[in-house]
Amino acid sequence: MCETHTATLFFVGDWAYKLKKPVDLGFLDYSTVAARRAACEREITLNRRFAPDVYVGLGEFRGPGAEVPEPVVVMRRMPEDRRLSRLVRAGAAVDDVLRTLARHLAAWHAAAPRGRHVDEQGTRDALSARWEASFAQLHALASEEAVPDCLTDVERLVRRYLAGRRPLFDSRIEQGRVVDGHGDLLAQDVFCLDDGPRVLDCLEFDDRLRYVDGLDDAAFLAMDLEELGAAEAAACFLAWYGEYSADPAPPSLWHHYVAYRAFVRAKVSVIQAHQGAPGAEAASRRLAGLALRHLRTCAVRLTLVGGLPGSGKSTLAGALADRLEATLLSSDRVRKELAGIPAEQSAAAGYGEGLYTREWTARTYAALLDRAALLLSLGESVVLDATWSDSVQREAAARVAQRTSAELVALHCHVPGDVSAARLVTRAPGASDAGPETAEAMAATEPPWPEAVPVDTTGAPESALSRALTAVRPWGTGQDQVFRRPYMEPD
Repeated sequence: MCETHTATLFFVGDWAYKLKKPVDLGFLDYSTVAARRAACEREITLNRRFAPDVYVGLGEFRGPGAEVPEPVVVMRRMPEDRRLSRLVRAGAAVDDVLRTLARHLAAWHAAAPRGRHVDEQGTRDALSARWEASFAQLHALASEEAVPDCLTDVERLVRRYLAGRRPLFDSRIEQGRVVDGHGDLLAQDVFCLDDGPRVLDCLEFDDRLRYVDGLDDAAFLAMDLEELGAAEAAACFLAWYGEYSADPAPPSLWHHYVAYRAFVRAKVSVIQAHQGAPGAEAASRRLAGLALRHLRTCAVRLTLVGGLPGSGKSTLAGALADRLEATLLSSDRVRKELAGIPAEQSAAAGYGEGLYTREWTARTYAALLDRAALLLSLGESVVLDATWSDSVQREAAARVAQRTSAELVALHCHVPGDVSAARLVTRAPGASDAGPETAEAMAATEPPWPEAVPVDTTGAPESALSRALTAVRPWGTGQDQVFRRPYMEPD
């Protein structure tokens, strides 16, 4: 036998029997036989969508003198050595299983029930309410030792992310991404059989918690894989799910949903700790830490990379955007796009002339920030490559960051004058038209930028990138390297 916080399971020969515990946990109430029977019937119906040959039907246990029999879910017993969680712990190769499971999950989601009542649970406000309910439950246990000590940081990061992302969640609903899914996809409930995986134990006690974004559904298993020490497998699984479901979700949403699922499991572990389950308190702290790491990584950022021509800002901006999976926007390219000319076509002019008058520059920065604001609201972090020598434009960028609840980081690239001059003379033709004379004129009038982090790009590009990453993510950058979209060869 084994126990969860809501059920007891008995394994007898080729059969498994699942009894609901007579508990009232607030978010579910199994305190009466009638409630437990309804929950068993619901569990069978819902899980037959995923594993019809496993869920046999409803049975009953009756003790001597019992007036009312106890309902029980009757299932075919799955082989313990084929649990996905067990295979992962043993270091077995599971890529093929995860690829197949990602394909099946995407297919289930494509055919899953949809509707207005389902969409309502995919809104930004609905997700916020679920987070807040978990926060409230843990605050109610605030006097207990088992409550994770990073709760304050988690709350702050969650609220900041959700505050500026309503257009992102609205777009997910418009794309039909919110479905009646599984809701509780854990590796211990996936069995890797020769004829394909069997997925058991979907969430049945509250339909609203099963009405989720498909990516949220997939993120539960990704979270569990990472918790089992298989972060690369987790990233591959989500990437394969994204491929099979043709899902264009931004990386920040991947991380946010993984964080949400980790925090839900942390909350469950706290409940289990209060029930006396061994190891549950340590698990709650570990899972809360996992949630915090992903919340830090998913924070939407507006990074300004500025400096004079030849300072290496464009090289750094490109490398930084690639490392952070952020969208790169360049003032040089936007300026020429607004003028209707190709980015590689020269528009060289004297300092403050042609496309480089004060009016053209203001128009360019306005377009740059408008595009950034839209991307930020959709969950995309943005790196803006421009000189940023005008404090008025920097203040406008700060207002965009504030309006979209994005974190603002400013980086100011600099090199000695002879280095920048040499770079400008020898660099290949590109979107920038600035030459040594323009750079010299700009240097003579460049105002201070005290809030920016100085980055010396004289040495190797890797050194400047390391300095920039430290400024953008001071807690470390390991998470974004392990948990990111991998390159995938086509099938």
